[in-house]
Amino acid sequence: MKIINYSKLIVLVSFIACTQKDSSEPVRYKVDESASVIEWKGSAPTHFHTGAFKVSGTLIADKKGKISGGDFSIPIASISNFDLQGEEQVELLKHLKSSDFFDLVLYPEAAFHITKVEDYKDESAANIMITGEFTMKGQTHPIRFPAILKNEQHAISAEGSFILNRTKWGMSKYNDPQEGLYILPGIDIKVKISCSKPGV
Repeated sequence: MKIINYSKLIVLVSFIACTQKDSSEPVRYKVDESASVIEWKGSAPTHFHTGAFKVSGTLIADKKGKISGGDFSIPIASISNFDLQGEEQVELLKHLKSSDFFDLVLYPEAAFHITKVEDYKDESAANIMITGEFTMKGQTHPIRFPAILKNEQHAISAEGSFILNRTKWGMSKYNDPQEGLYILPGIDIKVKISCSKPGV
């Protein structure tokens, strides 16, 4: 009888250990590319342009949806413009892909790697602080921004905004206020990411 009870105890302990291990293992949530976007706004003193990039990648979270990391790729060729049409739009996008800005030929992708996610609270609706490393034009620098995390039935979504200083990533053209074309160093970025839960 003692041998049987001892065997049952071993089975129970093993089951609990496996259950705890499974619940703590990270889960990869794939980015829904059709519902995710990186929006941008570049400004000069007298005007501005807006547009977006596509984004792909994964968020890493536990089974309850608490984010711990993630990796994302932004194809530069996917850049779009919202405020122009026709030939003006074509010329703007061609210029943005040139060596004056993103230098698409040499650097076809930008990337973001999440290194830390912390709980956050302020007067806005943001509930997490995301810290990570952003790579563009062959340079990597840290960025940090608050975001709104929503853990829904079939998806995890995160939305945040920040100002990116383009000069830190080597975009050194049009930085002189005395020149004919002066573009402000700060680019307004809005991140909208939606990730499908595995098995959905």
